[in-house]
Amino acid sequence: MPPRPVHAAVLIPLIAHDSGYSVLLTQRSTGLKDHAGQISFPGGRIEASDADAWDAALREAHEEIGLTEPFVEFAGYLPDHWVGTGFIVTPVVGFVNPLYELRIATAEVHDVFEVPLDYILDEANHRARMRRMGEVTLEVYDIPFGQRMIWGATAGMLLTFG
Repeated sequence: MPPRPVHAAVLIPLIAHDSGYSVLLTQRSTGLKDHAGQISFPGGRIEASDADAWDAALREAHEEIGLTEPFVEFAGYLPDHWVGTGFIVTPVVGFVNPLYELRIATAEVHDVFEVPLDYILDEANHRARMRRMGEVTLEVYDIPFGQRMIWGATAGMLLTFG
């Protein structure tokens, strides 16, 4: 881990449908240097120009998927998530109007999709595995969804809902 952790923020977009809430996720472009092809939330480093984590999460969501502030209502924060690559990520939860419109930045994002929140919270859909990080072995969880695998920090943040 770097001597000083890098602070970042992600937006966890919750969308209300008649059938219940869903979570909007992105699949990163395969040509990216870091985390290519992984399932993630819109987000990134908190810049000096950002007022706070909420501001950073909104800015990044707009840059990556074109989600604009009028479609997002602040809901709250989840606990900070330390990532082995040296980031401290603040998950910001926002309620997204289901009439949202996206403009995907294809250089960063390959695809955007929704997963029902009930599916994510159902322990029957969690797959435990052991992961070694340096000297420590941890139990982590993956969430398979169709042909996709939600894992790592994204899965960890989602599981803090439960």
